[in-house]
Amino acid sequence: MKNRRQKKLMLVAVGILFSNVLFGQGNGTAGIQEATQMVTSYFDPATKLIYAIGAVVGLIGGVKVYNKFSSGDPDTSKTAASWFGACIFLIVAATILRSFFL
Repeated sequence: MKNRRQKKLMLVAVGILFSNVLFGQGNGTAGIQEATQMVTSYFDPATKLIYAIGAVVGLIGGVKVYNKFSSGDPDTSKTAASWFGACIFLIVAATILRSFFL
């Protein structure tokens, strides 16, 4: 009697496990398309945010370079190049990422 009950219980458990597989069939195209649409919808705001960050970095860098230049610091050109490079990197990285994924 106990053995039959265990077999029935096991059969029901296996049926429940496989029902998810049977009823969940599909190629997932709709889900993949929805995920792609959601991800690509974030690129415009993210690109604009990176451009804004680049503008702020450029302004801060300009002020720092001006202060070094005004005080007669000898490594002004190195500082200017590093800040300018950081701004260019942000702009180029945002543009390349946007063009790569869209």
